Amino acid sequence: MTDLLRETWFLSRDRAALVWLLIALISASCAVAFGLGEVASQRATIDRLRAADAVERDYMAEQYRDWGSAGYYTFHLTYDPPSDFAFAALGQRDSSPWKHRIRMLALEGQIYETDAANPDFALTGRFDYAFVVAMLAPLFLILLLHDLKARERAFGRFELLEASASGLWRVRAGLRFAALGIALLLPLILAGSATGSGVAFLFLAGAAVLLHLLFWWAVVAWTNRRGWTASVNLTALFGAWLVLAVVAPAGIKLAVDTAIEIPDGGDIILTQREAVNDAWDLPVSSTMEPFLERHPAWSDHATIESTFEWKWYYAFQQVGDQNVEALSIAYREGRDRRDRLSSILSWLTPPAKLERVFESLANTDVEATRLYENRVRAYHAQLRTFYYPKLFLDAPFTDEALSERPVYVQLR
Repeated sequence: MTDLLRETWFLSRDRAALVWLLIALISASCAVAFGLGEVASQRATIDRLRAADAVERDYMAEQYRDWGSAGYYTFHLTYDPPSDFAFAALGQRDSSPWKHRIRMLALEGQIYETDAANPDFALTGRFDYAFVVAMLAPLFLILLLHDLKARERAFGRFELLEASASGLWRVRAGLRFAALGIALLLPLILAGSATGSGVAFLFLAGAAVLLHLLFWWAVVAWTNRRGWTASVNLTALFGAWLVLAVVAPAGIKLAVDTAIEIPDGGDIILTQREAVNDAWDLPVSSTMEPFLERHPAWSDHATIESTFEWKWYYAFQQVGDQNVEALSIAYREGRDRRDRLSSILSWLTPPAKLERVFESLANTDVEATRLYENRVRAYHAQLRTFYYPKLFLDAPFTDEALSERPVYVQLR
């Protein structure tokens, strides 16, 4: 206890250490505040869109009194609300869609569209809490610990301290480690408690942060044993941070993207739209035959007797999706393979692994994006199941029947 009190007093007199601890606290607090603001903005956007969607759907129901027009002109909002812990790691929500306004048209031309504000961030990521603890926290720890022994050697006190104070370095380093941990975790705990993130999420996140810091403490301790000067220690540790936190993640991404090639979402959109546009100039049989292969139940009601019929129009929308089905599946499977390989390789670089852990806890990872996309696809299939009988059987348009139209239901 005497050693701890003494080292606490020394730490309180070390202005440089106090400045770095204050900067760590401010960085973590700003990152949490930014994340909370972004989550609040996304939720407000969803609430605003839901209200507008309800008004628009009612308006369109009054304007168009046939099934074909109702399906064509009505948009249907789908959305993936952020989790309570999403403030800590926004992850894929910056680059992947978390809301769509889809119509009863070809889905592949809609699902890969995104209006995300920041589709391409720097390789190191955006400024959220996960970024602070993965990228900046190691630097704070390095600055706090790199000269513990070197400074005493420079002042000629190292041998005396080694002989007179057993365990001094562990106590001194452990105290600074604990102070940094508190500075980083306090904003997270306060924000998580306010948002109702749950004790389990906060415990796992806190454990991940501390394990990450322990790794860097081990790196610093190994460097301090070399007997180098403080400047040499700092240079070596900064080099290690640069390799593990910046170069290695960028190299992993490049290697994964090179090893697993996938179609571009834009190419899928373009190919699908070209197929739909070409259908106007092709014989009706070029559309109806491949459509009926997938939907044989409508074979007895698929005769097209005029130059334009809604059932033909929606049939070639469906066929447009069928034409790019192989590309779409290849894209989705390739994206998942990339994510699995990136997860394995991230063990080579603790900062990248920590960010993946936070994205998983926040439900903002690639898996969450895939699940949302699957929900959109399932909902679009429900719309087709609802409209096809109305179109192929020439069902009368009634408000009662329209009220049975599927409504997207969020799962979170």
